[in-house]
Amino acid sequence: MSTHSEDSLDARLRQRRATKNALETEPAANAPRGNIPNTPLASSTIAFLLGATFAFGLYTVFLDISYSARIFTYQLGFFIAAWAFFHWAEFAVTAGWNFEKCSVDCAFSTPILNPKSLSFGQWRDVPHRQWNCSIRIRRISILHTRKQIMALCITDRFGRLFIWQDSKSLVSSPLGMIMVICGQILRSAAMIHASTNFSHSVAFQKRDTHRLVTDGVYGWFRHPSYAGFYYWAIGTQLVLQNPLTLVMFAILLWRFFYYRTRAEENALVKFFGEEYVNYRRRVGTKIPFVP
Repeated sequence: MSTHSEDSLDARLRQRRATKNALETEPAANAPRGNIPNTPLASSTIAFLLGATFAFGLYTVFLDISYSARIFTYQLGFFIAAWAFFHWAEFAVTAGWNFEKCSVDCAFSTPILNPKSLSFGQWRDVPHRQWNCSIRIRRISILHTRKQIMALCITDRFGRLFIWQDSKSLVSSPLGMIMVICGQILRSAAMIHASTNFSHSVAFQKRDTHRLVTDGVYGWFRHPSYAGFYYWAIGTQLVLQNPLTLVMFAILLWRFFYYRTRAEENALVKFFGEEYVNYRRRVGTKIPFVP
């Protein structure tokens, strides 16, 4: 009886693996890293956890506004809600407008160069200058891990509550909220408008369907998804009123996007030639000190 049940279970599992599920994603580019199973169950679980985290942060915002909060202020609640919504939006927008690159990793993707997306032959074809920029990008991105920075932000915030009890700013937090919301809208709008031309990792090989997007939000920002993330991240630190991490964010993000755009634009000039050179001359990044 036990052997028959195991054989039946194995048969059902093989059938399930052989059957194509409309909810499963098999990205044509940016293959999943494999840290999280790329399955509908994993995606739905992450969406549920992010939704719960967002609801907790939003609840904390209203709780503090009603003057009943003691530990979790509205600044910390807004930060938690913004963090959860950002990661959910990365997956949702990719699934809705760029399905061919969608995987569970999109929920926690960072704007870094993914060496696993290129074969040895493709790496060999990358110019030496782009290779150096790519190495620098990876070094900076290691420093710029969200887990470490989030922990630092929250630790600093609790320190302000229990150690030196700072007063709430009447300017920086509302200004930061506006920057977070505008940055999120800008980044998501850029991903939607670029559609299949958008990628979370730098592409050094031009695809047949790849075209240069210069209209819409790209007519105002040369790299609107980067600009959106930059102002979103700076805004979170204004909300939390963290002067130390605000300066750290500004420096790390500037260095990251400076080298990132250099590597990416070298590839874009190779792809589109004079068309991209003219576009780069006409439209700026709108990121401070990133030409």
